[in-house]
Amino acid sequence: MYRISFVFAKKGAMKYISHLDLMRLLTRAMRRADLPMKITEGFNPHPKLSIKRALKLGVESENEEGAIALKERISPQEFIDRLSKQLPEGIEIKDAKRDID
Repeated sequence: MYRISFVFAKKGAMKYISHLDLMRLLTRAMRRADLPMKITEGFNPHPKLSIKRALKLGVESENEEGAIALKERISPQEFIDRLSKQLPEGIEIKDAKRDID
């Protein structure tokens, strides 16, 4: 399992999206980007995606932190490029780095 930590911005009209909707948005964008996400086992499988803090509704941010577990190793730049193409205006991936196992 490989883990990528990323920093993203949430601004403009996207400041009105709730935390749960943001999680759903990121998950769907990662699926469309065909990223090799690690999926949990059990009755309700979902990607191993986490966002460090939940922002209040209506608050913009330039430096939100998140992390995703992947099944295969990809470069942080490839992660940014593939995911950025699938995200709506107002959500921007600013940086990514591979976490040390």
